[in-house]
Amino acid sequence: MVTGPRVRERDRPAAAGDEVARLCADLIRFETVNRGEGDADPERPAAEHVAALLDEAGADPVVVESAPGRANVLARIPGTDPSAPAFLMHGHLDVVPADPAEWSVHPFSGEIAGDGCVWGRGAVDMKGTLAMTLAVVRQRLREGRRTRGDLVLAFLADEECTGDYGSRYVAREHRDFFTGCTEAVSESGGFSVAAGGGRRIYPIATGERGTMWMKLTARGKAGHGSKPAPANAVAEIAHAVSRLASHEWPVRLTPGVRALLDGLAEALGTAIDHDRLDEEARRLGAPGRLFEATIRNSANPTRLDAGYKINVVPGTAYAQVDGRYLPGTGEEFLATVDRLLGPKVTREFVNYEEAPAADPAGPTFAALAAALRAEDPGAHPVPYVMGGGTDAKSFNRIGISSFGFAPLLLGPELDYFGMFHGVDERVPVEALRFGTRVLDRFLDSR
Repeated sequence: MVTGPRVRERDRPAAAGDEVARLCADLIRFETVNRGEGDADPERPAAEHVAALLDEAGADPVVVESAPGRANVLARIPGTDPSAPAFLMHGHLDVVPADPAEWSVHPFSGEIAGDGCVWGRGAVDMKGTLAMTLAVVRQRLREGRRTRGDLVLAFLADEECTGDYGSRYVAREHRDFFTGCTEAVSESGGFSVAAGGGRRIYPIATGERGTMWMKLTARGKAGHGSKPAPANAVAEIAHAVSRLASHEWPVRLTPGVRALLDGLAEALGTAIDHDRLDEEARRLGAPGRLFEATIRNSANPTRLDAGYKINVVPGTAYAQVDGRYLPGTGEEFLATVDRLLGPKVTREFVNYEEAPAADPAGPTFAALAAALRAEDPGAHPVPYVMGGGTDAKSFNRIGISSFGFAPLLLGPELDYFGMFHGVDERVPVEALRFGTRVLDRFLDSR
């Protein structure tokens, strides 16, 4: 349970808070597992469920499929002022796999346990956020409260892979839904980080690293496993992967990360030494985890594949690498990768995405921060750059900047970062209720 000062509550979104846990649990029970490379359980049943909830409230949603079963829900709710800019709220219906044998409860049970949490795959990433969005939008529609500009909703497939069946598809094929949208909110930001002394930092994501997923190929000479093999493709790919994995990438401070460091220093009342950021991340504890993955590029080998029999030297061997690069460092990143791979290993992109960014000094960031402070007087919102990637990249291609904003007030006992793709993923019911109030306040500013 959350400890510390009591946060401010409002009567207006009470109904949304009452139903948000149920909405979250129901969404978790849809097994929308995305195993990657087109292997996924269909999002269609979950999409139809979401569409029914929106239709019931009068939102007039549509379900669009990019492939059989790979469904997305879109809705555009007219605002009160046709001249005001539209605003997008987007999130994904799919989740990563979960092995029931590893969990304390079944990962698709949606159980609301005695600890006050909703348990299951997607509780944090990101069906809990979708539940907050649904709860708030449904409540506002029931009460006849509209944003000034049109409010656009997108519940998407395939974020846990490339977005080809989700965000990329709707941004390309259903562009009209997003007319007039220049900004959005989505996942992975707005959660509280305990900083000691009753202080809570709320990182609002204003950017993320770019993505370069690569397939590596080494070619040699096939032959019998008992004979000398000077051109051994397996050995060559192994050496290349080892060089990548052991490389120490240099620190590269981008404007977004500098803004985060400045915000943390102010909130924590301590200087942060930019020349010793690895040590500073460890010293600061939980707040340090906000920048430890975004001060440098990374290239992590994730898969190896070669051969078909123990006594046959294969002629080719493959590896896959999850590459992430900071804004403005793409050329440096690739030059380093090529040097480490060497001349006998080639690379090709499995997925390439630019690093998106939103304005931490603009009115939308200020409104997000104000909504947090209004519900939690101890809040210290700071800009934040994510180490991973989201559907923000697809919308960035069509001129929409996304803020990571899934507001949750969390107790220090919950390892929020460990919930993403982890075992026993869960989210406190009170945190979801807090998030509905914050989102409701924010939408009042639109």
